[in-house]
Amino acid sequence: MPRRCALTGKGVLFGHKVSHANNKSNRRYLPNLQNVSFLSEALGRTISLRLSTRAIRTVEFHGGLDPYLITTPNRKLTSEILPLKKVILKNLEAKK
Repeated sequence: MPRRCALTGKGVLFGHKVSHANNKSNRRYLPNLQNVSFLSEALGRTISLRLSTRAIRTVEFHGGLDPYLITTPNRKLTSEILPLKKVILKNLEAKK
């Protein structure tokens, strides 16, 4: 399972661990990923995703997964989420 946020694409960064003697050794900065389930009102079911805590806060700010995906441009979403957005938009159009 890759260490990458499903919505934002935030992943592992690399840098140096620097000791007091200024010795540098490689290290990895891992994103804070959490397994979360969001209720999709358009689909009528929960969707489980592995998101960074920043992405969770952003989705909560927009009022849920459906409003977030509708208002976010496709270029800012990962290829994993784009099919989900299309299904949600299709279901919303069918309900109208």
